[in-house]
Amino acid sequence: MTDDTEKTTHFGFTDIPETEKAGRVRGVFGSVASKYDVMNDAMSMGIHRIWKDAMMDWLAPRAGQKLLDVAGGTGDISFRFLKRAGSGHATVLDLTEPMLIEGRKRAEAGAMADSLEWIVGDAMALPFEDNTFDVYTISFGIRNVTRPQEALNEAYRVLKPGGRLMVLEFSQIPNPAMQWAYDRYSFNVIPAMGKVIANDRESYQYLVESIRKFPDQDTFLGMVRAAGFEQAKYRNLTLGVACLHSGWKL
Repeated sequence: MTDDTEKTTHFGFTDIPETEKAGRVRGVFGSVASKYDVMNDAMSMGIHRIWKDAMMDWLAPRAGQKLLDVAGGTGDISFRFLKRAGSGHATVLDLTEPMLIEGRKRAEAGAMADSLEWIVGDAMALPFEDNTFDVYTISFGIRNVTRPQEALNEAYRVLKPGGRLMVLEFSQIPNPAMQWAYDRYSFNVIPAMGKVIANDRESYQYLVESIRKFPDQDTFLGMVRAAGFEQAKYRNLTLGVACLHSGWKL
C-alpha cells in the first residue's frame, strides 16, 4: 500500500509512486544495455544517427568546450561532440552503470579516453558545482526522468553564463494520419523487435509508451523557458518523430 498523499508519476502508461520510477528506469536500461546501440539502429532504421548529427550541426561544438552529456549512456553524443570540437572534455552521466560500462567498451572511448569522464548520477541532482559546463545535452533521456522540470532546472544551474542547453527527444507528429501510422509501427513492431534482439519485450513496450506520455513540442518549450533559458527554440526532425530543443543561459 502507498500513502494516499504520495506523489505519483507515469511509467509508460502505468501510474506509480514517484519514488519507484528511478529504480524501474534503471532496471529497463540495465536490462537492455548490451543491445542498446543495436536496437537503436534497428528501431529507427539508422535514422537516430542522422538526428544526432543534426543535433551537432545546430550545436556547432567549439574547441576547448566542456560538455555534460546527461543520460549519456553509451557515449554517442559525447563522441560526436569531441570529434566536432577537435578538443575539449565530455562528462557522460547516466543513472544506469551498465550503460556506462558498454560505452567504455567502444573504440571511440579508447581513442578519446583523456577527454572523457564517466559518472553514475541523477539528472535531478547533478553532482557538480554551479557554472561548470559550456554545454549540456540530453538525448532520448529526459522523458525517463521522474520530474523533467527539475532536470532542466539543474541543467541551468550547472551551465556557465553563456552556456547552451540542447535536448533531443522523441516527440509528437503534428499530422494525425502520420501519427496514427507511427503509432501502429511503434506498438506492434518495436516491442517484438526488442524481444528478438534484446530478449526483452517489456522494456521496449515501456519505451514506446513513455514517448506518448512526454509533453508535445510547445509544452516542453515552455518548460525550457521556465527553467530560465532564453532564446529557446525547437526544430522538428522527421516530421516531428523527434525534436531538438535549444536554449541559452544568458
